[in-house]
Amino acid sequence: MKALTWHGTNDIRCDSVPDPKIEGERDVVIKVTSCAICGSDLHLMDGLMPTMKSGDILGHEFMGEVVEVGSPNHRLKKGDRIVVPFNINCGECRQCKLGNYSVCQRSNRNAAMAIEQFGYPTAGLFGYSHLTGGYSGGQAEYVRVPMADVAPMVVPEGLSDEEVLFLTDIFPTGYQGAEHCEIKGGEIVAIWGMGPVGLFAVQSAKVLGAERIIAIETVPERIALAKMAGATDIVDFAEEDVYERILEISKGEGADAVIDCVGMEADAGHGQAGVLSALKEKVLPSERTFVLDQAIRAVRPCGIVSVPGVYGGPVTVNMGQIVQKGLTLKSGQTHVKRYLEPLTKLIQDRQVDTTFLITHRSTDLADGPDLYKLFKEKQDGCVKVVFHPGG
Repeated sequence: MKALTWHGTNDIRCDSVPDPKIEGERDVVIKVTSCAICGSDLHLMDGLMPTMKSGDILGHEFMGEVVEVGSPNHRLKKGDRIVVPFNINCGECRQCKLGNYSVCQRSNRNAAMAIEQFGYPTAGLFGYSHLTGGYSGGQAEYVRVPMADVAPMVVPEGLSDEEVLFLTDIFPTGYQGAEHCEIKGGEIVAIWGMGPVGLFAVQSAKVLGAERIIAIETVPERIALAKMAGATDIVDFAEEDVYERILEISKGEGADAVIDCVGMEADAGHGQAGVLSALKEKVLPSERTFVLDQAIRAVRPCGIVSVPGVYGGPVTVNMGQIVQKGLTLKSGQTHVKRYLEPLTKLIQDRQVDTTFLITHRSTDLADGPDLYKLFKEKQDGCVKVVFHPGG
């Protein structure tokens, strides 16, 4: 079968690889009908995540049709059309029972590596390094889904692939980022980065009742999409002082909550803070904290800092600001399964548009290397790439 594979920094290829096989009773194999390139995949492309191996199959946003099951008594049946959360869940450990699916204690088959890095295991993830289990990803024609009796959801009738594909990651991630802000109605929420997660965070903050939603971005196409998603205010970080603009919008108070949807690959922006961030980048090039620094400064005292953006290692954070301002910091990989049913209802009720951010489509995975480059470099207005293999 065809699959997009990693062969080193900036070396993504479309290879012919062996078809996946059932390895246990809880497995299923699906024929992938839709998959996407995620911003997190660019961290792999840029060589920022450790433990990648040449030939690893990429992709953690995918869905498709079940073509093989590990047991005749499996919850899923051949022909079922399913969306597959990016994290793998055993459903049996304490964290799964608490609904903390991103830190499942049993699904990461390389748990010892994660414990060494983070102190505790993380859930197994599809297509995202051997640190998270070394599972083959879904940017492929077929994929094995382990523990498939727990996390995947059968798609309700009447919903297209493109309407539900992003339930696998970026919609729940944006929603969890907004939910962490504890929006009760009337708040000012500032969101850094109008990539796909940021756009879903905007829509989610609007659904949850935020009054002012400030989008911080500089790419014109993404600014236009942020307005479509519901942003009430735009701050171009390349042209304006973000902190001063947020103070102006909030009448000197600061935002009630802030969301960092950028993570480790933030660009330094306007003013002295941008210079300081650039200097820090020379020391820790894989961990750029410019956005996080800015967000912590711009939130009001006793406000909330939500961080769905990905960080992979140690960073320097101004704990003085966090402590003296009495801030709450919330982060973590997304507990996708927790959100599948409620977010599906938002889609069915047309409260959220999950398709407007798709800018590029392909039916051939062979286009993948070029589309990865296009996405990384934000060329041709590229915001989100979706593949329909064989479609």
